[in-house]
Amino acid sequence: MKMLKVIFKNALRHKLRAFLTIVGIAIAVVAFGVLRTVVTAWNAGVESSAANRLVTRQAISFIFPLPYAYREQVLKVQGVETVTWANWFGGTYIDKNQFFARMAIDPETFFEVYPEFKLTKQELENFKKEQNSCVLGRDIATKYNLKIGDIMNIDGDIYPGNWEFVVRGIYTPRDKNTDLTQMLFHWKYIDERLRKEMPGRAGEVGWYVTKIKNPNQSSAISEEIDNLFKNSRAETKTETERAFQQGFVTASGAIIGAMNFMSFVIIGIIMLVLGNTMIMSARERTQEYAVLKTLGFSGGHLIAFIGGESMVIAIIGGIVGLSLTFPLVNGIGMVIPKGFFPVFNIETSTLILAGISALLVGVAASIFPIFKALHTSIVDGLQHIG
Repeated sequence: MKMLKVIFKNALRHKLRAFLTIVGIAIAVVAFGVLRTVVTAWNAGVESSAANRLVTRQAISFIFPLPYAYREQVLKVQGVETVTWANWFGGTYIDKNQFFARMAIDPETFFEVYPEFKLTKQELENFKKEQNSCVLGRDIATKYNLKIGDIMNIDGDIYPGNWEFVVRGIYTPRDKNTDLTQMLFHWKYIDERLRKEMPGRAGEVGWYVTKIKNPNQSSAISEEIDNLFKNSRAETKTETERAFQQGFVTASGAIIGAMNFMSFVIIGIIMLVLGNTMIMSARERTQEYAVLKTLGFSGGHLIAFIGGESMVIAIIGGIVGLSLTFPLVNGIGMVIPKGFFPVFNIETSTLILAGISALLVGVAASIFPIFKALHTSIVDGLQHIG
């Protein structure tokens, strides 16, 4: 207990230096936590992908549509359980800064393929009955203070015109990574209007999502689906949902890689900050360590004093940094449009990495001062002026 008291007092002997070092460590931990949260949020869609879902899109590019008639052919492939589809709608709600996914879907099959989107039985029935109805993710409903029965007006761009939707359901998550930032509505509502106003664009879907019975057969089923439409006017590319989501992440791979790299560079910055403090402290106390040796204190005692002092500062800085990371991440999550990062939470792995890093930095920063103290003779230590 007495040693711990001495270690703690030594750590805070130079209050301004200790304070600035703790602040530096805390800032670095906060920066690490925020960057890692951005990286994990970017990959959230990949992590939440289901193994039993395949996505079929136009082979040339995701932006080109597929014929609605493809659905019946995909359903006949052995191993396929259900097929649903969706169209990216786009449009503007309130203003162009309010970004979130707005998609036309098939209400009869979509929620069977995506059971992680939970609606009450009554909400689902009401949604199916009313063609201009829509379903919102809980986060979107909360952000815009929308409730069942409210009207949402969307100004179309991909599908021009003014579109009016009635909120008939608010879905909740089954899993922690479920995207709660989507607006879903009837594909038929869009298609029927296109048949009247733009017949050339009717009867098209954006992509198909296939629920398969055995995830181990995903490659074979994907190949069979693509073979159905080989040499057609709209060839397809079918892949697992995870691979499909990974494609979007890969498109920004350089940015994400740089952010991931920077998050770990910050750990090096922490070590430099704390290491500099420990070297200065050890130099100032060279005579003290020589006196301790003279009084019979062993090398183990010196290791405990120096290492303990480094660990105390590192732990305090780490705790302060982690405590500040939560409100900062929550604040960022409230400011950025929900659609950019549907899931923006601090992962447990981020907290563990930040905590372990702070401890390791505390150990690493004390290595050189310990080595110096152990290898400085009593005579040299007593003669040292610093």
